[in-house]
Amino acid sequence: MFRIAHMSDVHLDGVPKPSLQQLLSKRVIGYINWRGNRAQAMTTDHLDRLVADIKAQAPDHIAVTGDLTNIALPGEFENARDWLQTLGASNQVSVIPGNHDAYVPGAGKLYRRLWAPWMSDDRRPESENAHFPYLRRLDRVALIGVSTAIATPPFMATGRIGRKQMSDLRNLLQQTGDENLFRIVLIHHPPKMDNYRRTFRRLTDGRRLRAAIRRTGAELILHGHDHIAATTALEGPGGPVPVIGVPAASHLPAAGPGSGGYALHDIERTDDGYALTVTRRGFDPAGTIVQTEKTGFSLPLPATGQDGSS
Repeated sequence: MFRIAHMSDVHLDGVPKPSLQQLLSKRVIGYINWRGNRAQAMTTDHLDRLVADIKAQAPDHIAVTGDLTNIALPGEFENARDWLQTLGASNQVSVIPGNHDAYVPGAGKLYRRLWAPWMSDDRRPESENAHFPYLRRLDRVALIGVSTAIATPPFMATGRIGRKQMSDLRNLLQQTGDENLFRIVLIHHPPKMDNYRRTFRRLTDGRRLRAAIRRTGAELILHGHDHIAATTALEGPGGPVPVIGVPAASHLPAAGPGSGGYALHDIERTDDGYALTVTRRGFDPAGTIVQTEKTGFSLPLPATGQDGSS
């Protein structure tokens, strides 16, 4: 069995005081929002307790699907690097960026360099900067990290994969599917948003991603962004592909799907495919970390060809 823990949207607190020049951008809106809302709703104490619970479950790997920062200040990226070092070694943790990590133009240069060890690619082991999509082979699991992080205008939180990255992603899904690996796609934005009110938060080229999954398949897609626990699916060549979203890991205890939490994914090989068990853990309203949900999936071996062949 292979166990991967998935957390997202940690929004580390301790935001450095920005300079006036740094606030002459979209950052001023985010800073006001952080001071007035997120600094109270998302705390290091609750994040630390959740991380301790994750480590107690002894996962083989931990995936973090973005938004480690709040307004993409240089000091935030350094703080996030230090936090990643406490979370685990670079071969035990994988991370991708979220929209807050690309809050302003140029921010991507910082996380690509500072977080590179946790975004390393098996095909570029010596690279000093992260590239997307990246591929990490873990036992019989292929972890594919995708970046949807782009700088957007004020009050926008959309994401985009882009044509070049999308083409590389399709090739990776095909290749690792032909190897019969259990393919996990890490992405910050949900692949599909049906709610019209979320126009300003959607993945703008989600249709292309859904087409790629429909053609090449995947076994599991993990995302964040919405700050709620969500289970949906995309159409794949061999059947539905589970899509699992998790709430903000640093969020205070609350009633409902927005309470701070994470998910464990246990993957076992069977005679004709894979058995996937998804266990959600998080804070109950009283502040105790409990198991909140457990769901099982039976998944066939990858069917990567257009005709469904492997």
